[in-house]
Amino acid sequence: MTRRLAEVARKVGVSEATVSRVLNGKSGVSDSTRQAVLTALDVLGYERPTQLRGVRARLVGLVLPELQNPIFPALAEVVGGALVQLGFTPVLCTRSAGGLSEAEYVTMLLDQQVSGVVFCGGLSEEEYRQLLDRGVPVVLVNAAVDYTGFPQVSTSDASAVQQAWAHLRSLGHQDVGLLVGPAEHAPSLHKAEAYRKLSQQAGVRPRIGHALFSFEGGTAVAAELVEAGCTALICGSDVLALGAVRAVRRAGLSVPEDVSVVGFDDSVFMNYTDPPLTTLRQPIEAMARAAVSLLLNQISGNAPTPKELLHEPELVVRRSTGQAPMLRAAVQAE
Repeated sequence: MTRRLAEVARKVGVSEATVSRVLNGKSGVSDSTRQAVLTALDVLGYERPTQLRGVRARLVGLVLPELQNPIFPALAEVVGGALVQLGFTPVLCTRSAGGLSEAEYVTMLLDQQVSGVVFCGGLSEEEYRQLLDRGVPVVLVNAAVDYTGFPQVSTSDASAVQQAWAHLRSLGHQDVGLLVGPAEHAPSLHKAEAYRKLSQQAGVRPRIGHALFSFEGGTAVAAELVEAGCTALICGSDVLALGAVRAVRRAGLSVPEDVSVVGFDDSVFMNYTDPPLTTLRQPIEAMARAAVSLLLNQISGNAPTPKELLHEPELVVRRSTGQAPMLRAAVQAE
């Protein structure tokens, strides 16, 4: 008990006596100091006294599927900064090998009486119901599964595919393949639906590859698409696109001379890859601030509006895309 008082006191910058007054529910402590002590308890992992457990902490969970894709740390930075400015403490939860699962993180956040959760990734049906039943404010960002109960902030997958498709077709590519994430991943499904429609309208055969969101997954599946005759690939993430570049080179070909590659995210350093990657830029800053605004609206006591705010991606053309080999050969022959 003495150690807990000392740690919390140091964290908040108050005396142990003040911490004791808060924990025992005594008067004589300002609301701001009382809240700071309760938040420090949560951050340090101590249980609140029974009489204080019903009070929501000023903690907000930020649940990410991974940190290997640079787009997620970028999102966490903007969301976290916005929350801190509003007086909340962000709690970063990310799935890793040997670590807690997303389900375990949800349980932990509920036990900590968090004020809300920004969720990037997938929820199981049980977790989904658990959050709904507890009335915890939640906002989903690029949700991995289609839900109807929570507000969502997403990048328009259809617009992303349409922009990439138009760009590649303007360069003369007829065999454009799509490389996206797992078949049950909602954004990948949305991209695949848009791609199929475009293929049908153009009268060409769709070629879709599903891979794990990893460099190795992109390499393996891209190799199959290139072997099938694709001269251009639209990828569901920059990490998949970089894997595709490696697959092209392993096949003894070049990017973009033989195969053009388009990514998705415009994560950090994509301008410095070899070659610099043409990609669809997600408006991370705008999306993150929209997510925080929707969450704060719920925390303030307003009923959630279970709708999806779609943001437009921006095509950033760099040097991983070029004229289709047949078109380039025809131009050179003239």
